[in-house]
Amino acid sequence: MGSSGALARSVRRLLGRPGSVQPTGLRPLVRRAGEREAALRELSDAGLREAADALRSRVQGADGRWDDDASVEVCALGREAARRALGERAFDVQLVGVLSLLRGTVVEMATGEGKTLVGALAAAAFALRGRRVHVLSVNDYLARRDAEWMGPVYDLLGVSVAHVTQESTRRERRDAYARDVVHVAVGEVGFDTLRDRLCTDSADVVLPDPDVAIVDEADAVMIDEARIPLVLAGGIDPGTSDAEVARAVAGLVEGRHYEADAGGLTVHLTDAGVAEVERALGVADLYALGMEVRFSQVNVALYASVLLRRDVDYLVTEGSVRLVDANRGRVAQRRRWPDGLHAAVEAKEGLTVGPRGEVLDQLIVQDLIAGYPTVCGMTGTAVIVAEQLREFYRLETGALPTNLPCVRVDEPDRLYAGREARDAALIDLIERTHATGRPVLVGSRDVSTSERIGAALRDLGLNCAVLNARDDTEEAAIIAGAGAIGAITVSTQMAGRGTDIRLGGPDGADHDQVADLGGLLVIGVGRYHTRRLDDQLRGRAGRQGDPGTSVFLTGLDDDLITRHAPDVPDVSTADADGPIDDDAARRHVEHAQRVAEGALLDTHRTTWRYNRQLHLQREEVLAHRREVLHGDTAADLLEERRPDRWARLRETVGEAVLAEAARQILLYELDRAWSDHLGFTTELREGIHLRALGRQSPIMAFHAETQHAFATLITRAHRRAAESFDTAHITGAGLDADLSDLKRPGSTWTYMVHDNPFDSFADAFLTTVGTRLRTAVRGD
Repeated sequence: MGSSGALARSVRRLLGRPGSVQPTGLRPLVRRAGEREAALRELSDAGLREAADALRSRVQGADGRWDDDASVEVCALGREAARRALGERAFDVQLVGVLSLLRGTVVEMATGEGKTLVGALAAAAFALRGRRVHVLSVNDYLARRDAEWMGPVYDLLGVSVAHVTQESTRRERRDAYARDVVHVAVGEVGFDTLRDRLCTDSADVVLPDPDVAIVDEADAVMIDEARIPLVLAGGIDPGTSDAEVARAVAGLVEGRHYEADAGGLTVHLTDAGVAEVERALGVADLYALGMEVRFSQVNVALYASVLLRRDVDYLVTEGSVRLVDANRGRVAQRRRWPDGLHAAVEAKEGLTVGPRGEVLDQLIVQDLIAGYPTVCGMTGTAVIVAEQLREFYRLETGALPTNLPCVRVDEPDRLYAGREARDAALIDLIERTHATGRPVLVGSRDVSTSERIGAALRDLGLNCAVLNARDDTEEAAIIAGAGAIGAITVSTQMAGRGTDIRLGGPDGADHDQVADLGGLLVIGVGRYHTRRLDDQLRGRAGRQGDPGTSVFLTGLDDDLITRHAPDVPDVSTADADGPIDDDAARRHVEHAQRVAEGALLDTHRTTWRYNRQLHLQREEVLAHRREVLHGDTAADLLEERRPDRWARLRETVGEAVLAEAARQILLYELDRAWSDHLGFTTELREGIHLRALGRQSPIMAFHAETQHAFATLITRAHRRAAESFDTAHITGAGLDADLSDLKRPGSTWTYMVHDNPFDSFADAFLTTVGTRLRTAVRGD
């Protein structure tokens, strides 16, 4: 590891700042676990399971911290189970990681240090204590792989395990969640939570109450995805084509019809652009009262046309727009932009605009994780976000040392004036390195860059594997082979790939030969928007004490710089095609990355602030909904408000049927009221920044209006339930929802909102309106 990182960690420990938690007192316990090793090896598999059962009996339901004896025993049992089941004896530092997780810490462990085993042993330990454990991963592949891979370890300890993926049926999900440990992608738990929230029969609920969450790739899940709303939508609406608006903005010319900021984050129409769009759409004035929706459509279409880039932000495959996860370089499954923007991109690409359904409920990942009484996690890059983990989750973070010293060499960035010079140097470096037989791993930021590099290498006759969002079906095999002699691998992002790169190939047959060549060379094509992704790429080299090298080649016209720090220092004296040796330029790259990280943090905080009140309101509605679902609240309410009709129906259909009909009516009206409230708050937030023109705080105005709208939500739902009861069609067979006009959506679908660019739209709107107002004032 670099000396600067070690120094930073030392300073944090000295100051007691986030990221400085130390495994105090844990190493002696691990040494004691080592003393139990010989005795446990003498046991049969059945004997080992009996020893685990004995520990279960002793610690079941215990509160507070694990006592020392129990900590020693669970480490010793876990190590022996792993040795037998996997042929892997857990390192001492891995057992320190297990005990750290049991104490509710997020631990930083370098790539290749065995995080998967650490998480599994901690999960088994929690399960032996009688806790229900969800091991949350970033995708289905890792959830399935880890449950199957670690299954024999769990089995030896008498712990049941299962996994949940997108393909799991409702029954399979219910069965899986009933196990001691379930491995599942965080999105799947969120979607199951949303579906359970709308159940009208308690028997249909699949999730038990949340208990323990062990979060793999904790920074990706708890920071990068924390602000992403998980959405449950319903009510099939074929959607309306945005093709007319897309055509209206397609021919606009930058500088004349619109202006985009240097960073490519916002875009707005000029006066000439407004006039051109008005002509194309056949409207007299986009700013007239009643034109707000049309004006918003135009801004959204302009954003889609100018700022969203095919093969960078999204792919078009099989007639649909598929978003690319910038943090992982994969297609983001079941993820959309907010409906208006997604439809605008579909129209831009000439595709059929997909269905737009009303949002029935939504949940941000941060609130999902915060719902677990016990949370811990592990990742390769936690300390950098330690302050955020403390701020948003009240979790402490600590870095574990590597099992063997890391000898990887992290070279300083090589800077170039532009992309062409950078790419030429990149290809030359790969070609020269490959000639020696040394394996090369290239990390790029987007699909188009990875394919451009791959094509250039093939033109030189160099065989390479390209791994990106367009085709990641062979992901595990490609990554596993990246350390073989002569291998060249180009990947859009290595974070969360979940497979180790072993020198000499998957079986390590040529390990020594590759090590003699210097190990794996990792090359980054430009810095990422956060240091964590840089570090995760670097961490692919130098696994378990192996040699390795990392270096980043950065152009001063890279997106990171042009978006976040476009005022690049003057390096005109530098060789246009050669590397730039300029300290000011290096500092500028670092500055651009810090600005990008700051922007992400601001977005996280803003999303949290906007969502906080909505979350508390949803909790209030859910508490009432549970009373309705599991009790007699609905029957009591409707009998009180409509005593005559209640008495007549009771005589004809019976008390039980009538009570169930009342429950369905009130649940419908509660869910209807909440969906309407979500629609109101979404529209409110999209336009709330206009309050800034009146010197109001947008977020304060949002909270005030949201609270005002929510104040009567439950009473309105009660009133509507009584009104619906007046005309409801109820027979001995129960409530006929169709005839009663209380039919729920015939289908629902789930997705994740990839990003919320409406703040950018608001900025553009304010810029344009402000310009028009100033012009009008001067004209007067």
